[in-house]
Amino acid sequence: MKNTFKSLAVAAAFSGAAFPASASTLERVKENGYFTCGVSQGNPGFSNPDSDGNWSGLDVDYCRAIAAAVLGDPAAVKFRPLSSPERFTALQSGEIDVLSRTTTWTMSRDTNLGANFAGVMYYDGQAMMVRKELGITSAMELAGASVCTATGTTTELNVADFFRVNNMEYEVVAFEKNDEVTQAYDAGRCDVYTTDKSGLHANRLKLTNSSEHMILPEVISKEPLGPVVRQGDDQWLNIAKWTLNVLINAEELGVTQANAADMASSDNPAVKRLLGVEGNFGGALGLDQDWAVRIISAVGNYGEIFARNVGVDTPLGIERGLNASWIDGGILYAPPVR
Repeated sequence: MKNTFKSLAVAAAFSGAAFPASASTLERVKENGYFTCGVSQGNPGFSNPDSDGNWSGLDVDYCRAIAAAVLGDPAAVKFRPLSSPERFTALQSGEIDVLSRTTTWTMSRDTNLGANFAGVMYYDGQAMMVRKELGITSAMELAGASVCTATGTTTELNVADFFRVNNMEYEVVAFEKNDEVTQAYDAGRCDVYTTDKSGLHANRLKLTNSSEHMILPEVISKEPLGPVVRQGDDQWLNIAKWTLNVLINAEELGVTQANAADMASSDNPAVKRLLGVEGNFGGALGLDQDWAVRIISAVGNYGEIFARNVGVDTPLGIERGLNASWIDGGILYAPPVR
């Protein structure tokens, strides 16, 4: 889910133009009574609407966490579905306040687009999916394959690097929209479907016979996915950043959706700081002392969000892996509240 420089040239031109550094996103959001969160056009487990237009997913729960922290209501968020090519333009033009759309944190995006990443919500990597009937068990067996992917994304660049490094020929079959890629692969227009591994888990659910397809073991890139805000408003960046940090720290400290209010009486000083019993950490963000309690009470901690949306007991069936807390062998780690 990654845009190339060319597809984002317009977005780069907007950098800093829509909202100068003196503008306060927090004030505007409070005045409006809601904020707007950019999400995918339909990515099960991450941001996906049901038949009634109700959104769910890992990225959606992050948006609701911000709404709970800032406005006291996790429902005070409007979701704006965006394609890959248009997402940064929507952020820079002010159409959205936060981009939470399985977006990869890269150097070019961090330095050229007037955007700030608030952290890593999900550690991912690009992989490839094939039909089991092909008898292929490794990406190293894909010489001469046709590969479906989304245009205007660095997914194309990653797969080009992979085949070039391994001296293999291939044919790219690219489409603008994610569902177009899925439909083309499902119709047999290509041998391979490549995108972020989490996206393959999600889009496999849309295939006619999902059990007939397998994700190959090779991961060919690093894809740290996270929420993004505009540059020029450090207060809003801090709110976005520390909303994510609260979710991660809460899991580490054993604070859950069910016990968040009760844990305020904990003797653990780290829990007391997290929940606003000690210190004035909410005030430093322009929020009140209960901001973190509202977040966790609304959506749970990171582990609960992961399990509910993409975990082993969901249709996606994704293991925690790298996205486990550092105390459980993963690399999920947040700065402390102190």
